[in-house]
Amino acid sequence: MLPVIAYNLVQSINLLANSARLMADKAIAGFSVNEDALNDALSRNPILVTALNSVIGYELGAAVAKKAYAEGLTVIESALALTDLSAQELEKLLDPAQLTQGGIQDLEST
Repeated sequence: MLPVIAYNLVQSINLLANSARLMADKAIAGFSVNEDALNDALSRNPILVTALNSVIGYELGAAVAKKAYAEGLTVIESALALTDLSAQELEKLLDPAQLTQGGIQDLEST
């Protein structure tokens, strides 16, 4: 039975390799990133509020996230309405690229 198992294994590997190549050529090759939709979804993601917790506190941060979610606002729009931070400060604090590089930045350093 060992030769039959080996034959079927080789056939399965060939089938898998061919289907992977076909999927790459027909499906994945045409993919593109919709950066506008990605940036919009990111700006509305309530997880960004955690970056503000050390500045505005947990309770106000939770209120900002709830307002943004309930009213379909971006986190910055919601924070502008509920906090005394300026748009420039919020953009600096909530910059997703900067948050991936080590967290919240000191506002006085700019």
